[in-house]
Amino acid sequence: MSLSGRPNTVRLVFLGAAGVGKSALIHRFLHDRFQHKYTRTVEELHVLEYDTAGSAGKMRLEILDTSGSYPFPAMRELSIRHSDAFALVYAVDDPGSLEEVRRLRDEILELRGGKGAPITVVGCKADLTETEGRVLLAADVMATVEGEWDANFVEASARTGGNTVGVFSALLQQVNLPHRLSPAVWRRRDTVPGPAVKKRPPLKKNNSCVLS
Repeated sequence: MSLSGRPNTVRLVFLGAAGVGKSALIHRFLHDRFQHKYTRTVEELHVLEYDTAGSAGKMRLEILDTSGSYPFPAMRELSIRHSDAFALVYAVDDPGSLEEVRRLRDEILELRGGKGAPITVVGCKADLTETEGRVLLAADVMATVEGEWDANFVEASARTGGNTVGVFSALLQQVNLPHRLSPAVWRRRDTVPGPAVKKRPPLKKNNSCVLS
């Protein structure tokens, strides 16, 4: 049984600082579209159901998109305790967002204790070059993530679509699900919004988000 407490259910949770591209990455993967307009996310749960070869019944895959803007520590703790794999997302043009990934990893390990914590660190805005603002090089981050943290590392771009499937392949491999699945094989696609809060006006972003 997964940590969600329900049989045949696996939950992936996306965590990271505000504006790094968590929602854009998920949206690109599910709908093959890029959202140029940035809107703060409170919490959204995407639910997918599909049949797996040799499996009795349907498999339910939940993708939880969390907020990096709103302070909901209780919600974050609950999602960490009851999720099966984690995507910790940073932006390659924002060193502070990588420090947030480091802090989130420490929080996950503390809360999960001996239960284990399958983590994939995702470098977003991967299409940016150094002249376009990239300051975090893939080789440097990979050395820390794979060598010191014993976690997966992926870079991708939501804007171009480059390697977004690779992010989900890495996560699915960590929970022993078929990693070649694509949205075309899923029977149902739903989005469940999080709790209602007073809306704030969308922020303008100078750089398009690219995810890994």
